[in-house]
Parts: sequence; structure tokens; C-alpha cells
Amino acid sequence: MQKTFGDAEQQSRRKRPLREIFLFEIEQVVSWRALLALIELYCPALDDMGRQPYRLDTMLRIRLLQQW
Repeated sequence: MQKTFGDAEQQSRRKRPLREIFLFEIEQVVSWRALLALIELYCPALDDMGRQPYRLDTMLRIRLLQQW
């Protein structure tokens, strides 16, 4: 279903939750590539046995959100 101009205007005026604002600001401030480059040096090599772990960038974000 296509949005009307009224729908678009109302959506742009909605109040953004603090969580959304926080995550947007963190995305702008943190240099994810630099952090991942540092952490990758200490990651164990993956093997084909067992369940595959979560991606490193996902785990980094989860860990930082736990701390914040």
C-alpha cells in the first residue's frame, strides 16, 4: 500500500524514542571497523564442527549495549 502525503508528514513529526536516538548517535560516534580490526586479532579460528557462532560485529554491539 502506498503512503499518502499525510502519512509521510505524520511519520516525520512522530516523537522518536530515547532508545532510537541513542542508537543513532552511537552509530555516528563509534568507529566499528577500527574496533573490529583490533578484536579480530584475538578471535579463535572457526572450524566446521558444531554450531556456527554469531558474527563478530554482532557480538561486539551486544557487549557494548550490555555495558551502556
